[in-house]
Amino acid sequence: MTGAIGIDFGTTNTVIATAGDDGAAELVRFPVDDGALFAFRSALSFYAPAEAPNEREIEAGPFAIDAYVEDPLETRFIQSFKTFAASASFTETQILRRRYLFEDLLSTYLLRLRDHAGTQMARTPPRVIVGRPVIFAGAAPDEALATRRYETAFRRLGFSDIRYAYEPVGAAFFFARQLTGDATVLVGDFGGGTSDFSIVRFSRRDGLLSAQPLGRAGVGVAGDAFDYRIIDHLVSPELGKGSSYRMFDNILPIPNRYYAAFARWEQLAMMRASKDMRDIRGLRRTALEPEKIARLIEVLDENLGYQLYRAVSRLKEALSAHDEAEFRFEAGGIAIVRPVARAEFETWLAPDLTQIEAAVDRALADAGLAAGAIDRIFLTGGSSLVPAVRAIFHRRFAPGRIETGAELESIASGLALIGREPDLDRWTRRAG
Repeated sequence: MTGAIGIDFGTTNTVIATAGDDGAAELVRFPVDDGALFAFRSALSFYAPAEAPNEREIEAGPFAIDAYVEDPLETRFIQSFKTFAASASFTETQILRRRYLFEDLLSTYLLRLRDHAGTQMARTPPRVIVGRPVIFAGAAPDEALATRRYETAFRRLGFSDIRYAYEPVGAAFFFARQLTGDATVLVGDFGGGTSDFSIVRFSRRDGLLSAQPLGRAGVGVAGDAFDYRIIDHLVSPELGKGSSYRMFDNILPIPNRYYAAFARWEQLAMMRASKDMRDIRGLRRTALEPEKIARLIEVLDENLGYQLYRAVSRLKEALSAHDEAEFRFEAGGIAIVRPVARAEFETWLAPDLTQIEAAVDRALADAGLAAGAIDRIFLTGGSSLVPAVRAIFHRRFAPGRIETGAELESIASGLALIGREPDLDRWTRRAG
């Protein structure tokens, strides 16, 4: 491998691309049983065999999910850990009696990812362009802390020239290949944890494309939040949320905290050995709707979280293509089936859409531009396919200016192309 490598380490997936001297970007693909994939799940699993408790079997990506689903109680599973990158309150986690800092988790994940890539990443080029969100996730994100943690992890892979570029800027470089003339481009990148926006001015002189960054903004709301809205409005009420139980002569609400773990499906297995689980079992005897609590117990006892979130993902995808779709979650004795109109789904998303819309306005203000000054809009990332998200842009810009596509590959490919730019300091920065 020569040239540069671009790494889009995402909340949900990680995508890697390389760019050589020929100017093209090529995705790294990972072999799996039914072919090859380029979107590698951002997940880790840790398992200590009973016959060798001091050893560790570590997996990443889809292989980590397989290991967790096979033995959830004995496997420590971690996903979406990018959301802790900028959190000063996250100092470490204990996994099978060993201490892991954030940078330890990230380097462990990247090393296993490299193993699965095989010969495609056997020789690492010295330069890597790492994507970063415009605004890191969290209530009070520490950008400097996040990049220091990234720096430590990527140096462990052997990179000596580590630079950081905003994820939507990477997507802008990918999109710019289509441009035949000058254009001011707004890029919206909708990932799992954040929605990020950048405005870039592209100019073509003597056949060469140059670019100038103008403005940016972001918000810690994206696809994961959309999934949780479905769970919270559609599934949790069928599992007892909003219902009541009897304590002596009083009627009390079922505690909402039992349903907070549904924000991340892998947390559900951890509840089985918790005090909350003992309380939930007791509630079944006093609940006014005991059948709902029985469903909650079954979801937790049978480790149905992954199946549940797959059903949620199918509904979200179907509602992106149709005005109405059927939600269907059937497992064991549980059957939650009902039609969902797109309009109803959009009411659930309203608070998140408001935050995304405000971030678009901040990006325009940061660039000092009115909506009419934007020539092209490029939307990427899985949640860009949600019609309510696209509607934010259709209200502001002429539909003919809006394009979508390459939802998972555009950022990594663009980052790799940035790595070949002669003026890297304009587009990237080093840690600190």
